[in-house]
Amino acid sequence: MIHKYRANSSKAEDFIHHEEILETLEYAQVHKNDRALIEELIEKAALCKGLTHREAAVLLECNEPDLVERIFKLAQEIKQNIYGNRIVMFAPLYLSNYCVNGCIYCPYHAKNKTISRKRLTQDEIRREVIALQDMGHKRLALEAGEHPTLNPIEYILESIQTIYDIKHKNGAIRRVNVNIAATTVENYRRLKEAGIGTYILFQETYHKENYETLHPSGPKSNYAYHTEAMDRAMEGGIDDVGIGVLFGLNTYRYDFAGLLMHAEHLEARFGVGPHTISVPRICSADDIDAGDFPNSISDEVFSKIVAVIRIAVPYAGMIVSTRESQASREKVLRLGVSQLSGGSRTSVGGYAEKEKAENNSAQFDVSDTRTLDEVVNWLLELGYIPSFCTACYREGRTGDRFMALAKSGQIANCCAPNALMTLKEYLEDYASADTRQKGMALIAQETDRIPNPKIRDIAIRNLKEIANGQRDFRF
Repeated sequence: MIHKYRANSSKAEDFIHHEEILETLEYAQVHKNDRALIEELIEKAALCKGLTHREAAVLLECNEPDLVERIFKLAQEIKQNIYGNRIVMFAPLYLSNYCVNGCIYCPYHAKNKTISRKRLTQDEIRREVIALQDMGHKRLALEAGEHPTLNPIEYILESIQTIYDIKHKNGAIRRVNVNIAATTVENYRRLKEAGIGTYILFQETYHKENYETLHPSGPKSNYAYHTEAMDRAMEGGIDDVGIGVLFGLNTYRYDFAGLLMHAEHLEARFGVGPHTISVPRICSADDIDAGDFPNSISDEVFSKIVAVIRIAVPYAGMIVSTRESQASREKVLRLGVSQLSGGSRTSVGGYAEKEKAENNSAQFDVSDTRTLDEVVNWLLELGYIPSFCTACYREGRTGDRFMALAKSGQIANCCAPNALMTLKEYLEDYASADTRQKGMALIAQETDRIPNPKIRDIAIRNLKEIANGQRDFRF
């Protein structure tokens, strides 16, 4: 049977259609020097309605310096118009690195005998969370290997409840995002009932044949089941989902097209695209050498990928982790990234026992090793507002409700003051003296820029209450 590309199909090989991707890449090569077409696409993208995967592929192939500069400039303008200068902060929390899969790019793979295996107890999770709260974090992304008996869904659910229950000094984790293996509709429903924020799952690569080579054993080797996971999550009631690929595993052009086709599919089938898109690059760790993968991408190509994703999917948050260096993160922040991790540990138990980081349980080597305070200080120097806001999730502004507010521009009436109030909490409770000084100056400057006078007055009043010891105000 010959499959045809169908964005609204529930079958992976219909909405990530191999021949469609090949035709897209050929089309992009043919038209990469078509100035009239590229200028037309740039003008279309400027309307903030997005681009198709085929249109975006043409822009990605464009190498005319003046046109590339226009693409980068437009990405910056869209980022500023939708997200302003806010950067949402988060940290990963690794619960367990036990895994039954055979993924050849991940040190958690079942055959690795050199990595230290560990699963956190609930008491150890409490220590990790308190350490994260003492840094100032309010938003976590849970990570765990896939193991039916050591990391069952019951363990994940119990861990989420433990995290939400911990209140230490002025600390509280207000949003738990979850990055665990593809599962059933019923399990996604249970995750939703547990109060998770975004469900995150990376495809790694959309090329089916390469995917199966990279995943020779374990449940994750089932390409269709993995690729259709977001559909089951949506069916289970999770309307904020996060997608991504691991650039370097396959040719970046193919996975770029597949990533945007996945976003189009979610929009076509469920009426709302991905809440976030992640763009990690392959990193070395334990028995994994990134140099063994021939499809690694340069910083220049990486920056162009970020810029074109931003203009193709303007309302999706974009995440860059501590896999990237400070210099790389600074560049892509301007081009579209809206969420950033800080002070991250990628080992199991790495926050409470930092001195034991050599326990050899990390999933990947961290490039940006700065503390959260150093990252916040750096962002303030660059003119960004480090935001610890979790209000949309807690106010029910998720899925199509969030997108409706974002596309109308009304979300700015919530986001800017919420960012400033959560930054104020951080400055009062956790910041170094230098960071506090810079942050207070930025808050004073940005408060005056809140356009709605009524909201501005409420924000000013709340900021004063935070200074007096009150916490957790939100619009």
